Amino acid sequence: MAASRVDDAAEKGRLLDEPEDEGSSSELSGGRTAVASPVHRLASIDIEGLNEIDVEKKAASTLKRPQKNGAKLVAWIAVNTLATIGIIFTNKAIFSDPSFQRCQVSFASFHFFVTGLTLFILSRPRFGMFTPEPARIKTLLPLAIAMSLNVILPNASLQFSSVTFYQLARILLTPVVALINYIFYSTSIPRPAVFALIPACVGVGIVSYYDSKAPSSPKVKSTSFVGVVFAFAGVLASSLYTVWVSSYQKSLKLNSMQLLYNQAPVGGVLLLYIVPWTDNFWSVNHATISKWMLILLVSFGT
Repeated sequence: MAASRVDDAAEKGRLLDEPEDEGSSSELSGGRTAVASPVHRLASIDIEGLNEIDVEKKAASTLKRPQKNGAKLVAWIAVNTLATIGIIFTNKAIFSDPSFQRCQVSFASFHFFVTGLTLFILSRPRFGMFTPEPARIKTLLPLAIAMSLNVILPNASLQFSSVTFYQLARILLTPVVALINYIFYSTSIPRPAVFALIPACVGVGIVSYYDSKAPSSPKVKSTSFVGVVFAFAGVLASSLYTVWVSSYQKSLKLNSMQLLYNQAPVGGVLLLYIVPWTDNFWSVNHATISKWMLILLVSFGT
């Protein structure tokens, strides 16, 4: 009996000396401890497991999100590329027709009015694409002039040059925009980017020289000197317009659609004052229906 009592006392002392398991007991008032029930332990384990599942789901969704964004980006780049190619060849088909060779300004003015009308419809509450914000015409006047030149000069270049030269000349937009930003806004680009633009500029110069030479075959479409002048002037106007759009958006606190909604009608009205001295409408009466359909396609597509 005595031996068993001693053994029981020793066992109790050993149990008291051992540290308590964290989470298995909680201290009560008076120094007493209460052991957590198995149900509480299972509940805490389930909560921890759910938290781990939530973390895994969030991590998986975070990994999938960049993939979806990347796929959308590639899709929109492809759509933009195909639309640009289609517009270029459509414009070439329109201005190759003698009926529209002397209607460059009218074509641009019509395009601006259609753009303004389209944006007006998209701004209505039924569509709600954007909320119109007013801007002063006097403030928008320089930007509207640059936008008009951005359309007229490239179209004139496309009339007197080949599609290949026209498209290659547009490559100069990037270096010219970088140069304008550096001169007027003291914004520089990384040196590797500068080195990457040099071959592009050299390539455009080589193509300009050889494409403007007399063709060896009458079937080969070459670029005239007038086409080269219009092309480089169009690049300069487009670059200036690109820089100004960014500057106007920041100063007026407008997004791209709000800014275009204000400037498109202004540009269309400005061009109407030039039409009587530049365009010839006598031959438009002989234009085919297919050419008019192409004009509507380009106007709504851009």
